[in-house]
Amino acid sequence: MMNKRAFMMAAGAGSAAAAMGLMSPVASATGTVAKKRRTYVLIHGAWHGGWCWKYVAESLRKNGHRVYTPSLTGLAEHSHLLSPAITLTTHITDVVNLFRWEDIEDAVLVAHSYGGWPVSGALEQIGDRVRSVVFVDAFRPENGQRVMDTNSAQFQQALKAALARGEAGRPVPDAGIFGILKPENRAWVQSKMTPQPAGVAVEPIKLTGAVEHVASKTYVRATGYSQPHFDRYFANAKADPTWRAIGMDPKESGHDVMIDAPDKLANILEHV
Repeated sequence: MMNKRAFMMAAGAGSAAAAMGLMSPVASATGTVAKKRRTYVLIHGAWHGGWCWKYVAESLRKNGHRVYTPSLTGLAEHSHLLSPAITLTTHITDVVNLFRWEDIEDAVLVAHSYGGWPVSGALEQIGDRVRSVVFVDAFRPENGQRVMDTNSAQFQQALKAALARGEAGRPVPDAGIFGILKPENRAWVQSKMTPQPAGVAVEPIKLTGAVEHVASKTYVRATGYSQPHFDRYFANAKADPTWRAIGMDPKESGHDVMIDAPDKLANILEHV
């Protein structure tokens, strides 16, 4: 049985640790564990914006974490900036500048879907500021690839025609293509989406493999969503001991994992 002196010492240690944000969890006298306050940067996919992380961010903030959910240039609250001049470099720079201007260090950097492109590019510049990277049903591009290279021939032709006409963005699709489970969530996503900047699809990405130098690497796959590229990334993660691979049950989530299963995704992010 813990005596009064031991109880006071344990309680004091737990309070001090919480105040200082120590790296290691500290067990309190009651047996609970104080989690370290982390910093999360959540990067959205095509047609989406920072809004799609609303419920994941709320869950993480409730547990005391610092969370950034930027919208990339030309999308969501920045949709008034949509322009043919927006390139993949623009979106990479969005992520890099957030880290630099907010003095972000030791972060968990999360990418969803298209977000894997700017996140992969940004890691080339801010990889030393990232403790963990998580790809959530996201692209993992190779050096020299373009976004359009991962799309069908029909899509590529349509994109080239749109660019030739000087169109700045790809029209918003039906939210049903993301396999969102609840009708009310599909309606919410549909109401928020904005055109995806077309120019991001044609610039080759420049990578040297910086992602592999991040200490913790995780791939989360929405297994019920059909996407051959994501299947390959997931298989590669499962075969690589330096990666962690997590599959989401189709009954739990479609492609928009942060919409269908925000609490489960937040829990995953707290344990990477």
